[in-house]
Amino acid sequence: MMNFTNVVCSEVAFGYKGLQIQLFYTAGNLSTLFKVKYSSKVTETFDCVEPDDVEGKIREIVPAGFTCNTDDFISLLEKEANFKPFGTLLHTYTVHSEEAGELTYQIHKADITCPGFQEYHERLQTFLMWFIETASFIDADDDRWDFFLVFEKYNKDGETLYATVGYMTVYNYYVYPDKTRPRVSQMLILPPFQGEGHGAQLLEAVHRFYCSLPKVQDITAEDPSENYVKLRDYVLVKLCQGLPSFAVDKLPLGFSADMIKEAQDKLKINKKHARRVYEILRLRATDMSDKEKAREYRLEVKKRLFGPYRKNQRELTKMRKCLRPEELVSHMGQMDTQTQHEELEKSYQVVVEDYRRIIERLATQA
Repeated sequence: MMNFTNVVCSEVAFGYKGLQIQLFYTAGNLSTLFKVKYSSKVTETFDCVEPDDVEGKIREIVPAGFTCNTDDFISLLEKEANFKPFGTLLHTYTVHSEEAGELTYQIHKADITCPGFQEYHERLQTFLMWFIETASFIDADDDRWDFFLVFEKYNKDGETLYATVGYMTVYNYYVYPDKTRPRVSQMLILPPFQGEGHGAQLLEAVHRFYCSLPKVQDITAEDPSENYVKLRDYVLVKLCQGLPSFAVDKLPLGFSADMIKEAQDKLKINKKHARRVYEILRLRATDMSDKEKAREYRLEVKKRLFGPYRKNQRELTKMRKCLRPEELVSHMGQMDTQTQHEELEKSYQVVVEDYRRIIERLATQA
């Protein structure tokens, strides 16, 4: 059983003393127990302000079907043995735990037509609201959504049970004339399972699934966070490092058309992402204690990073033709050459530090 207590306590609620908002989910089916507790509550308006409707706010998020009765919830717990993962099994893997030994996990692909899945997803997506600040619900009725679910498979009292670990939603966009572009929309690994490699397992399984579909153009993500970009870099490097065009002897020759084509054709990786893969693999293959090799690598990465600054310079050239002198001065101040060089060096150092962490992680997983 998963117990998430006081999940909205970072918000300020007026009119209560000792307020506790309790949400309990069963591990597999995510059947929900919802309780609001407090030691006292303002019974009259205070300066024309009524106590916040805390319960009403939570009810807007938690779908119908939850219980407020502990005994009813316990009876739902007893039915957990009947829960089975939705959809098609894509991948099984194990994670070693010092306490429990080898733990087994499964990744399934589902869609909204799976019996019972729509109601399950309505409960599942509430976790976004508890753990991701800017999250919002999706229109799951659209049949272009794919859902990928991670479950822990375990035995208890002779029965096989499943616990929800995390999930990802992917929307299949149309690409003219006959392709699709899957775009990752949401991804969440629940807190008890974070830091165990499930995110990488999920993203790699999803990537391999779409790679097997000829109609897929490439795979992207909607407004990815920094952490997601780092995870994607790790997974894509892991996938690309065995491709002939990314061989160690090819890396010093620069980012090539062969790399772009092979990454696109075999792994559905677009040019932008393939470029980052190349930079990471080249860093791993470069002796940075050799000043000349280190310089060549630095210039190669900065050449890409300089792109936005080059764009600014083109915009400045256009501005010279249409802005008044006093307006032009203000824009030129924003594009000072010395500042550009300093910012470029800072960006380079941040990028290399991120790349080194990915290389270290690859080494530990080898």
